[in-house]
Amino acid sequence: MTERRLFLKAMAAVGGGLMLQIAIPAARARDASTTSSSVFEPNAVVRITADGKVHMAMPYVEMGQGTYTSIPMLIAEELEVDLKDVALEHAGADDKRYMNPALGFQVTGGSTTMRAAWMPMRQAGAAARLLLIQAAAQQWQVDPATCRAEHGTVIHAPSGRKLGYGALADAAATLPLPDVKTIVLKQPKDFRLIGKVTRRLDTPDKLNGSAEYGIDVQLPGMKVAALAISPVFGGRLAGLDEAAALKVPGVHQVVRLDDGAAVIADNYGAAHKALLLLDLRWDDGPNAKLSSADIVADMVRAADAGSAQVRSDGNPEQAFAGAARVIDATYELPFLAHAPMEPMNCTVHVTPDSCEVWTGTQVITRARAVAAKVTGLPLEKVSVHNFLLGGGFGRRLEIDGVERAVRIAREVPHPVKVIWSREDDIQHDMYRPYFYDQMRAGLDAQGDVVAWSHHTTGSSVLGRFLPPAFNNGWDPETVDGAEKPPYDFKAIQVNYTRHEPPHIPTAFWRGVGPSHNVFVVESFIDELAASAKADPLAYRLALLKQNPRAEQVLKLAAQKAGWKGSHAGKTGRGLSVQFAFGTYMAMVVDAHIQDGEVRVSRVVCALDCGVVVNPDTVKAQVEGAVIFGISGALYGDVTFKDGRVEQTNFHDYRVLRMHETPVIDTYIVSSNEAPGGMGEPGTSALMPALANAVYAATGTRVRKLPIAKALAAATT
Repeated sequence: MTERRLFLKAMAAVGGGLMLQIAIPAARARDASTTSSSVFEPNAVVRITADGKVHMAMPYVEMGQGTYTSIPMLIAEELEVDLKDVALEHAGADDKRYMNPALGFQVTGGSTTMRAAWMPMRQAGAAARLLLIQAAAQQWQVDPATCRAEHGTVIHAPSGRKLGYGALADAAATLPLPDVKTIVLKQPKDFRLIGKVTRRLDTPDKLNGSAEYGIDVQLPGMKVAALAISPVFGGRLAGLDEAAALKVPGVHQVVRLDDGAAVIADNYGAAHKALLLLDLRWDDGPNAKLSSADIVADMVRAADAGSAQVRSDGNPEQAFAGAARVIDATYELPFLAHAPMEPMNCTVHVTPDSCEVWTGTQVITRARAVAAKVTGLPLEKVSVHNFLLGGGFGRRLEIDGVERAVRIAREVPHPVKVIWSREDDIQHDMYRPYFYDQMRAGLDAQGDVVAWSHHTTGSSVLGRFLPPAFNNGWDPETVDGAEKPPYDFKAIQVNYTRHEPPHIPTAFWRGVGPSHNVFVVESFIDELAASAKADPLAYRLALLKQNPRAEQVLKLAAQKAGWKGSHAGKTGRGLSVQFAFGTYMAMVVDAHIQDGEVRVSRVVCALDCGVVVNPDTVKAQVEGAVIFGISGALYGDVTFKDGRVEQTNFHDYRVLRMHETPVIDTYIVSSNEAPGGMGEPGTSALMPALANAVYAATGTRVRKLPIAKALAAATT
């Protein structure tokens, strides 16, 4: 992580106590219209009140990744307080105060949270501790060097006198801040919390049901809306008959939108029942006959028409010309839906001079901005209340659900909760893009790689989400995992062709670039090993001698799995290794065919994510990502027929069931390197390792996901 200077501001909190604002510089991915990087903006607020409690406005959101425990651990570690004494609250919408320094605005995503928070939060905790020690020393008229902080108190060692933080907070707020350069952070050997297994702070409320998600919002006078959206992307509402719907008890009104309609009722049951009676008529528009085959054919034409050069090193053309043989392969990865357990929802109350929004979002300031745009209100008249997220995976980085809810709420005189059905959620998602990859490798007489070419074609999500990041025909996110594979290729070229499918919205999906590129790279490497009749592990290790951290995790995973080759009886074994989101990770997957279906029996993961804050959270992230990745690799497939998404619910957009979950063993390499991301790497590492295991078990090479469909096609 790039080192950044940190600025602090201390002030008196409202009602007394110490308030500390953390300020860090603009990030590398700032919008081009933003002021120069010499402008520094606050990104978090910590308050210490008279009762000694530490109150923290969380600049990131909690969606199962453990953020609401790991970040307070950073503050508590350096501030010398117990974790139980840190009280959390959802931060409001404020890019300046709560900016994610890795991405340049208030956002939780890209596996950046711990990487962005690691230094600023620790330095803030340390600065507050120094202020409190100084305040106590002044009161006692002693040298601050003779005082220490411990469990929320300042202790004067020679006399044994003690003062709690609450008693010192007001005085500390009046003192000048120490120069950040002089703040000495703890050494790892002195950590009380960081690196230790720690119970998550959000678990009790989730167990007893008191945790609040966006879908739980209840307001006085609130109504509920059920939604119908054009079944074809780009289609419009042509007409409806609301007479029968309005006769349903509890129904109040029908709201028409350009591309859909909503029924407003006292409860969701009444609203949904009435929705089915609307006699909706649609104008399907230009995509009425669109099919998946049409989209792929269009991508192939786009790929053949040209591409942008991402990388070219070592004279690839000459290396290919001198190769003993050349191997070509084409890979295809499907559209994928997010399918979070909590479907999309948003509650809105619009009045003539205000708009209030209640939802769970990864981009709260963007949600606020779109509400202001739809209502025409100034930004200061719009407020957004954020909640826990029942699954994000990139879906709640988007604001389409908020925009639609505000459009509906403009027509309703009450607060209205808009709830998407599971079918709405899957058939009107913003999908992980379809990708079409052309691979080529030149091999010498021994089967070693002398030239490598990777040409990927697909949508640029970052090009839409953050347009300034798309330069020279490509963006770094879409080619992540392809531009810089972990292997030492002497000659390499990487090209990209941008192809946007007609009216089909694409979005981040638990690591768009790596989730697709790592699959292609690791699958093709396995093909090359097979063509050379080499052990897949040995073949990879020979290419990793210049990448010791990647080499280490691959060796560790293989050792812990007991790797002796690609077969263990009737079980096929597959490997992968990657560097993604700042984390090195390797996996070994054991899979076999049972009752005609692929069963994953065991996954062994070894990783080096730098310094670890909470080992339990790291392991939980791996386990969740593995299950998510198995679901995507085996079954994930969004297809189009007559312009419509064919999948509707979990019966035909299948996810892994509890009884199908494999044993997952995770091994963490001890490291003092800066933290890497953990939310997404497990998914991208799992998918190729599973496909490679299927090849070992069946002899079928999967070049087009999902695996279940590929195997069915191979046996017919």
